[in-house]
Amino acid sequence: MKYIYLVFIAVVVIFNGCGSSKPQVVAKPKTLPSWYKSPPRSNATDLYALGEGKDKKEAIVEALSLMASTLSISVSSNYSAKTEVREGRENSSSGIYKSDIRSEVKQIRIASYEVLQANKLGFKRYAVLIKSNKTKLFKSMRRELEQKFELIESEKKSLKTANALEKLYFYKQQKTNLQNLPNTLIVMNVLNPAFEGDEYIRKTQEISIAYHDIVQNISFSIASNTEASNLKSVIAKGISQKRLKIKNAKGSNHFSIYIKSTIEKAQAYGFLLARCEITIKTKDYKGVIVGSNTLQIIGQSSQSFAIAKQNVAFRLNVLIEEEGIEKVLGLDL
Repeated sequence: MKYIYLVFIAVVVIFNGCGSSKPQVVAKPKTLPSWYKSPPRSNATDLYALGEGKDKKEAIVEALSLMASTLSISVSSNYSAKTEVREGRENSSSGIYKSDIRSEVKQIRIASYEVLQANKLGFKRYAVLIKSNKTKLFKSMRRELEQKFELIESEKKSLKTANALEKLYFYKQQKTNLQNLPNTLIVMNVLNPAFEGDEYIRKTQEISIAYHDIVQNISFSIASNTEASNLKSVIAKGISQKRLKIKNAKGSNHFSIYIKSTIEKAQAYGFLLARCEITIKTKDYKGVIVGSNTLQIIGQSSQSFAIAKQNVAFRLNVLIEEEGIEKVLGLDL
């Protein structure tokens, strides 16, 4: 019996020993490629950038961002070499100018590039090396500008039958779309020193002039029913803040706004309530409705119903400040 017990113990020891001596698998560190450890530097003809991400797409996005940063440094250095002093400021401001240029040029989209290398470095880690030839990048940026202005010219032809508000909105959109043009032209000049962007500047100025001409000539008049009389000044204020005129006029550039309000008196939790439904319609000089909206606003007061109605005007003013007069009127301004 004692012999059997000793044999049992020996077997257990042997099996435990075997279990504890399992070979451990050690993952060898992945060898990093030479292009990752020592990526090529940007030079007079080409831009290079290394990017990392959880996948190839994310790595390319980061590489493009870094390439834009490299380009912005090149642009700001080039520009600060030409301009040491900002008009009306001291020499120390040139550093601020340089910094401004860098941050703005980073917004330039790099559409012309090629992926030279792409490797999976490990779990959820991807790296790419991209290259952009400066000549090709310049040509792609110029082609994009040409297409942008061709589209603007094409859309301008359809404005012949548009009302003044539609024209105003169109030129406002184009001004927004072209607001980064000066930075684009600076980059293009650095990529190709022989390039001059006067033609594009002139076209942009024409759009800006057309917009300001419409703003100067457009006008609104405001009328209402008795219940909405205290709301006219609130709407007028919102329109004036857009630098648009409030006056009685006629013609294709004039628009009429009519405010109708119905109010119900109510009471809740010790407050007097003015439940107000406000309908706003805007018509052109032909009487065609070009914008409309209906609002539900509740004014309240612990003192009187008259103050509750005044509170409606206050809440309408807050709504305009938060969401804009355009949304309140149902117009594109």
